[in-house]
Amino acid sequence: MDFNINYQVVDLNYCRATTGKRFANYIIDTLVFYIVVFGLGIVIGILKPDLLEGLDDLSLRLITLLFYAIVMFMTEAMSNGRSIGKLITGTRAVNEDGSDLTFQKAFVRNIIRAIPFNALSALGTPSHPWHDRWSDTIVIDEKKLALHTNRAQLFDSVKNQTF
Repeated sequence: MDFNINYQVVDLNYCRATTGKRFANYIIDTLVFYIVVFGLGIVIGILKPDLLEGLDDLSLRLITLLFYAIVMFMTEAMSNGRSIGKLITGTRAVNEDGSDLTFQKAFVRNIIRAIPFNALSALGTPSHPWHDRWSDTIVIDEKKLALHTNRAQLFDSVKNQTF
């Protein structure tokens, strides 16, 4: 029996968040975003009601896409790869090697979200949308990661015991 296998290597593909959790993240984050936008619209309507009058529908949609990307960037950058949806579902965005997101990676990842039809690129199992592929990030399930890490530590402790 070979006890020289390195069990410390954590398989992040095993720890990948399911498509259902990714979809739940998207729904929750979108709802939170629209609540923020609604509140911001009320404030703008009270303080400066003529600010958005000259914008056509396409311009307003593009501004909304960019604003969504910026809000998600700020949320993930400040909370170590977590958004509100990710906090609720127990998932987190990390680099493909498992390290924490850097400020630059969080920016790139979330600006890519402004590309139209990015949400459609998340369809499939496993979910691997453009904003993950192009920024070399992955969304992991923190419970699966903890179980996988504990398993690796258990096998390392057993491997190091002498009989």
